[in-house]
Amino acid sequence: MKQWGIIGPGAIATEFAQALAQSDGIAYGVWGRDVEKSKQFAQEHGVKHVYQTLDEMLSSPDIDIVYVATPHHLHYSMMEQAIVHGKHVLCEKAITLNSEELENIQRLADDQGVVVLEAMTIYHMPLFEELRRRVQVGAIGRVNMIHVTFGSYKEDDPSNRFFNPELAGGAMLDIGTYALSFARNFLDEEVVEVLTTMKPYKTGVDEQSSTILRTGSNQMVNITLAMRTKLPKQGVVAGEDGYITVNSFPRATEATITYTKDGSVETVQLGETEQALRYEIDAMHRVISGESDETRLYSRDVMTWMDRIRQQWKGTHHEQRN
Repeated sequence: MKQWGIIGPGAIATEFAQALAQSDGIAYGVWGRDVEKSKQFAQEHGVKHVYQTLDEMLSSPDIDIVYVATPHHLHYSMMEQAIVHGKHVLCEKAITLNSEELENIQRLADDQGVVVLEAMTIYHMPLFEELRRRVQVGAIGRVNMIHVTFGSYKEDDPSNRFFNPELAGGAMLDIGTYALSFARNFLDEEVVEVLTTMKPYKTGVDEQSSTILRTGSNQMVNITLAMRTKLPKQGVVAGEDGYITVNSFPRATEATITYTKDGSVETVQLGETEQALRYEIDAMHRVISGESDETRLYSRDVMTWMDRIRQQWKGTHHEQRN
């Protein structure tokens, strides 16, 4: 059984530890900047060892895989250190801040012979595997349009991670990565055109935005994001013969397919929302065992799209980071 080390014992790491307990992996160690918090985390989740320093964890021969659950502005540094120590890495979204960082990480992982995957629920939920299969066999005909909305209401606090530029705040890196990942599931062609507009928060990060992507064969994606306005977490994939609707899509287990020729509606149910992180863990184990995986390419494409979108948002901290 693979033994895991957890970096960053926060809320998402708590979910992860619970999922790991139901998998064929072992939560062997945890490290966080607050040692007392790490000790409490270990006690609550049956983690065997609390490391005093990150280097101690990464140098340990008892750790096979590292799960990075820190805020995303720290992801690159944490992954780089883990890979140099020969550890496989599962990293929370957004996996890096831009495509250059991701290319560097993937190149380093290849050189070290380790696996790096993004912990993006959409890539590993069983429902999306089935929906991708349906689209690939032509269930709704050729895909022409994809429409995604995702809006959260965050408190008006410039210092929190959602709006703080020093913590890589903004809607795109926090919730936009979900919306773009949804679209990537159903596009097989390269995006050739990006049109976008953004409303900045008072700190300069993106508070809300609308974006259109177009592929070479004129498939189009519309994405609407907001961090101070509630919007449904909804994705729609529209083809010539029907459309797929997925509500609450980040951890979805149900979708409807409307067949426009006869008006019939089919409900597809697969997976369990509560097992979302377990699916990520299982996928990581399979890839380490040698199974091929497309999600690495998905993460690369999504980060490239993000770069192109943010390059059009002149005068923001995102432009400087790219």
